[in-house]
Amino acid sequence: MRHRVGHRKLGRITPHRMALLRNLATALFERERIRTTLMKAKELRPYAERLITLARREDDRLHARRLAARALQDRTVMKKLFDDLGARFAARPGGYTRILRLGPRRGDGAEMAIVELIGSEYKPEKKGDEKGKKGAAPSAGKGEGAEKPSGKASRRKTSSKKKAEKAEPEA
Repeated sequence: MRHRVGHRKLGRITPHRMALLRNLATALFERERIRTTLMKAKELRPYAERLITLARREDDRLHARRLAARALQDRTVMKKLFDDLGARFAARPGGYTRILRLGPRRGDGAEMAIVELIGSEYKPEKKGDEKGKKGAAPSAGKGEGAEKPSGKASRRKTSSKKKAEKAEPEA
């Protein structure tokens, strides 16, 4: 049983593990979403949430910055953490990250996950909306019938039309 065992060692010695968590947290705060193994994601969550809690502090901001600077050594990430992320999560009492499981990695079967900050969810555009926007924009300025056909089926039609046009002048 794992009673009172604090964290996962991730197969690394302590300085290597701390460097790994520092790098993962830096990448998470820069991009707001990273893909990693599930065990690393589970170790990253409390590390990152502790730093965001420091960024939310109002009473002793200089001390909080210095504590966070021990964990993160990138000035641009520190600035984003205290200016943007601290303000974004000011009203939230915790739970700043989300772990989404992806399933096993193809090469070695390691369980993969995405770690993202709450509020930076991926919003894919629908394919129908995208085609409608692209199709409407060119035809608006050129009039009807000005759109060029695309795709294999339309190429076949145009090539057969060209063959028919070439055949007509000869006959």
